[in-house]
Amino acid sequence: METKARHIAIILDGNRRYAKKLLKEPWKGHDSGAEKVEKLFDWCKELGVAELTLYLFSMQNFNRDKKEVDYLMDLFCKFFESEKIKNKIRNNQIKIRFIGRRYLLPKKVQEIIARLEHETKDHSDFTANFALAYGGREEIVDGVNKILKGGKVKEVDEKVFSEYLQLQSQPDLIIRTGGERRTSNFLIWQSWYSEWFFLEKYWPEFEKEDLIKVLEEFNQRERRYGR
Repeated sequence: METKARHIAIILDGNRRYAKKLLKEPWKGHDSGAEKVEKLFDWCKELGVAELTLYLFSMQNFNRDKKEVDYLMDLFCKFFESEKIKNKIRNNQIKIRFIGRRYLLPKKVQEIIARLEHETKDHSDFTANFALAYGGREEIVDGVNKILKGGKVKEVDEKVFSEYLQLQSQPDLIIRTGGERRTSNFLIWQSWYSEWFFLEKYWPEFEKEDLIKVLEEFNQRERRYGR
């Protein structure tokens, strides 16, 4: 199929509830979620999506039990350092970017982030943005503070302000799995005219057929932008 959506974003929700459904420890669902992210790269490439933004860990997620937060940080390291993922990134020329307050992350995670961004900066076939220690309101506040500290901007309009955000591109559509119907502080500025899709399935249950169905519905929607 030919999709009109060039940039899609996904809130990966429902990992813990998926694990509970299988009678596992709640945080073990994140392992299944990570496996699904790996498959997502292939699906997007096949369906003609050029950019992907994934909400992995929010600022509010720091309020979770320390054991779960530590487990997630270790999982991020294992995922991005695995040879399978490295080969996929290299073979598919995927540019990797991270958005969020990375200085709040463990040092090892920060080092991996910096290395991946540097190693893939010249890749141009596909872009994958990972939101870690991210919040939409926090991103806007940080953007305002950059402007104030810079002292060079005399007048701010939407175009100028966007340049001070961590993610300048705007997703055509945003998917949230897990059955919840809220935006949870994700891409507040960038999603002003994104099409939203809320799915009942937990993230580890998400399949290629679900992505195709969303893209097909997106192709049928008329985006009038207020006109």
